[in-house]
Amino acid sequence: MGQALWRLPPRQQQQLQEELADRLADQEGGRRREPGRDGGPQRRAFQHCYGPDIYHLLRTRRGGKEQHGFIDLEMLPPELGITILSYLNATDLCLAGCVWQDLGNDEYLWQGLCKSTWGHCSIYNRRLPAGFSYRRLYLQLDEGSLTFNANPKEGISYFMSKGILVDHPTELAKFIFYTRRLNWKMLRIYLDERRDVLDELVTLHNFSNQFLPNALRDFFKHIHAPEERGEYLETLITKFSHRFCTCNPGLVQELGLSPDAVYVLCYSLILLSIDLTSPHVKNKMSKREFIRNTRRAAHNVSDDFVGHLYDNIYLIGHVAA
Repeated sequence: MGQALWRLPPRQQQQLQEELADRLADQEGGRRREPGRDGGPQRRAFQHCYGPDIYHLLRTRRGGKEQHGFIDLEMLPPELGITILSYLNATDLCLAGCVWQDLGNDEYLWQGLCKSTWGHCSIYNRRLPAGFSYRRLYLQLDEGSLTFNANPKEGISYFMSKGILVDHPTELAKFIFYTRRLNWKMLRIYLDERRDVLDELVTLHNFSNQFLPNALRDFFKHIHAPEERGEYLETLITKFSHRFCTCNPGLVQELGLSPDAVYVLCYSLILLSIDLTSPHVKNKMSKREFIRNTRRAAHNVSDDFVGHLYDNIYLIGHVAA
């Protein structure tokens, strides 16, 4: 009924809805309608709020009686109730489980929450033991993330002790890449110590057909740049330069770029970003100055390409913000 109903024009939809509602009211025994109770504005407001299909479904399951207020999810088909609860976060889902215990503790809902928050875990790819609970896994993942944000080593050890992760650079890199719950300062400390994980994390990025400043922004969204220049920043830019050239062989050949040239351009972009965005710099670098300074270090890069780099920073902003 629902699909056929929504193919009609809006005016005919409203007429059909009113006719169906009147028929249901007549089937109740032809009792006299009272204003604001069955045939008045309240009925139509209730019907308009929930939509025609849900409205008639609920009314049929209640024996033709109307009930104002929130929808009781137990009155709906289980698939529809689960779909509604799938929009809740973990806290609200726990509260919903106190009211609708079977629906609130549904494993598919908690599996969706786990995989939408922690996109990759080693345990996802293993055969799950008997009695496994995604709700319990969510609590463990949340606890491990909080532990990581206080002490990275203890956080990773916690994940391994629960069988959530295995101690392999690729698995750890995928976990970090697809997770947004980890504190970027703690993550920077961990990656500075685990360079093998950092190498695998860089290879997960795909910079194909991306403009250099945009690719650098995407890179620093996952691997935050240090606040000060040092050996770690140089390592990040070096790894990014090689990965960018690997992902864009055609562009490298067309523009005559190399990992060393990209390395120089990245530093130029970072310095330009600071110059244009910092309130402490009064005399901002002009486009002509940026082209001249960059060409001194990267001889094979054209003026037009360097000029486009300047325009990108000027219009979009810092590459490592």
